[in-house]
This record gives sequence, C-alpha cells and structure tokens, in this order.
Amino acid sequence: MNHFLLNLALAVIPVVLAITLHEAAHGYAALALGDTTAKDAGRLSLNPVRHIDTVGTILLPGFLLISQLLVPPHKIFFMFGWAKPVPVSAWKFRNPRQGMALVAVAGPLMNFFLAWVAALLMPTTGFPAPTMAIIQQFLVYFMLSNLVLGLFNLVPIPPLDGGRIAVGILPLALARVWARVERAGILIVLLAVFVLPRLIGVDPVGEALNHVLPWAFRTMFWLAGHDVSGWDGNTI
Repeated sequence: MNHFLLNLALAVIPVVLAITLHEAAHGYAALALGDTTAKDAGRLSLNPVRHIDTVGTILLPGFLLISQLLVPPHKIFFMFGWAKPVPVSAWKFRNPRQGMALVAVAGPLMNFFLAWVAALLMPTTGFPAPTMAIIQQFLVYFMLSNLVLGLFNLVPIPPLDGGRIAVGILPLALARVWARVERAGILIVLLAVFVLPRLIGVDPVGEALNHVLPWAFRTMFWLAGHDVSGWDGNTI
C-alpha cells in the first residue's frame, strides 16, 4: 500500500506542477503584452488550486493514474487532462491574433523549459540507492508530464495552444475559418484520444507520442549536458 501511495504521489505531483505552471505562463505572457485580465481575476498565480478544473485536473487524470498503477506493469504510460483556462482579453493586445498566438505558445514553452530543468537536476551520484531511485523517478515523471503536455498542446486544433498559434499565423480568411473549429475542438480531441482508438483499434495520438517522446527526452538530456551517445531513445 505504501509503495502504491508513493507511486501515486510521484505521478500526481509532477502533473499538477506541469499544468499549473503551463497556465501561469499563459497569464504572465498576456500580462507582458498588456492584458491584466488574468491578474485582475486572481488567476495570475502559482497556486494549483486556482487553476483546478474538477473534471480535467482531478477526475480524468486521477482515473488514468490509478487505473495504470493498478494494472500490471504498474507504470504510467499516458496522461491527459486540462486546467481552467486563464482568462485573456485579446482585444487589449496591439495585434489580437498575434498576441493570442504568443500567449498560447508560452504554455508549451514553459513545459519544455521545465523538462530541461528536470534533466539538469537528474542525479547520477551522491545519494543512497533508494533515495536516488525516488528522485530519478520523480524527475522522469516530471519530464514526462511536461513533455506530453507541451507536445500535445501543439496539435493545431483549437482550443489547444497549437490551434491558437495556427490562428495567429494563418492568413486572415483561413484563420477565421480555423477559429470556428474551437466550438467543437475539445470534442474532436476527446474523440481522437479516447473514442477512435477503441473503434478502429488505432491510436494516432498515442503512436505519435511514442515516436516523439523518446526523441524529446534524448534532446532534453543532451541540452542538459548528459552523455546520450549510448542511448537509443527507446528507454525512458
């Protein structure tokens, strides 16, 4: 039981931190561009409670965590969730479309930065073996949470960050059409992640992440100065 609770804590805390700092990055980016909406609403905060969405931050990630930890091999392979979006008033930006694109890209960039910091902090010596294993597991889960959140949010479907980035850089006529996708965007995402794999036996999102994540881990460790010459990228 203690082992299960430890694994649960090591998996939950990184996810909460990744989501919280992702949302905070949106708010700080908006503030830097002249929009005080998030600050005025009390959402410009590093307090996870202010960003919690009951379904997206607690119920769905909790179900995924517990179900994966209970079923052999008792490891976390996939996480999905969301927080309450930080409120942004795009009309306050000098250029609303480009401003929203910059606010959107701040979230994934924060996640990639955090993954790099975790790679920098990854210990190889200096701790007793049990302590070393716990620290390494936490940092690997932290990297995994940030890389999955950052990469997944770059999918160019509104309301994901990638969709808003696309709206900001596409020609105006096409951007208007693409922005309308946001009304059904989250439904499209949920269908692609949960429904489609069960209907046709193919998991496009999972397959894409399985291909990209090893490369992303290898890149972060390389940027952090670790020797990755003997790592083929298949073991995380």
